[in-house]
Amino acid sequence: MSLATNDKASPVGHLPGLLIIDDDPDIVALLSRYFGANGYRVIGAANAAQARALIVSETVELVLLDLGLPDEDGLSLLRHLQMNWRGPVIVVSGRGEAVERVVGLELGADDYVTKPFDLRELLARTRSVLRRSVAKAEAPVAGECLVFEGFSLDMPARRLTDASGNEVPLTTGEFELLKALLQRPRQVLSRDELMTSVHGRDAGPFDRTIDVGIGRLRRKIERNPGEPQLIKSVRGAGYLLAAEVRRT
Repeated sequence: MSLATNDKASPVGHLPGLLIIDDDPDIVALLSRYFGANGYRVIGAANAAQARALIVSETVELVLLDLGLPDEDGLSLLRHLQMNWRGPVIVVSGRGEAVERVVGLELGADDYVTKPFDLRELLARTRSVLRRSVAKAEAPVAGECLVFEGFSLDMPARRLTDASGNEVPLTTGEFELLKALLQRPRQVLSRDELMTSVHGRDAGPFDRTIDVGIGRLRRKIERNPGEPQLIKSVRGAGYLLAAEVRRT
């Protein structure tokens, strides 16, 4: 982990609140100093119980979550956050195995960073996730509701409903991924194109972030996720949304 000085381009006005959940006080202190110097308001939690209390009592825009907590497995806490809180979560963990990364992303994490990490990269990923999660400041334009196969995606509200009007909960990453597909229906989009749209960076050669996100979306909108009819895989090329999309 490399500690750098203020990286400028810090947010102004409202300071985004970061909740760092890690039982290592040195890590919490390091991240608190670094993010504090770069324009963020940082809160620390040493265990899951503290985190559950703080997420209710404090204004938090993003969570940095370690998985190795003393009182509860971090994946269980991640599941709780996805069910009871709507903000983005970046897993920051020493568990770097592929299966752990996949499980974390499957449970709704918006990004996954392994320890030891570079502070500049973690800051960049945090800014990217926050940019995607906050509502756009500009007024909505015409055609902000995208309708397809009985579903309706309300763009300003970032809300997906099915044909019966029931809300289909989406994480920040799932919303951005679905939006990217809906904006270019019946077109093959490569993993790199989708990664740039969703995460603001290129996909690495072994990066399965997009594949995991597609799998989560299929389970939410496909009648049979095992035989997808809406989001189709194009071997060696990427994915396409095989549906007509209209704006209302």
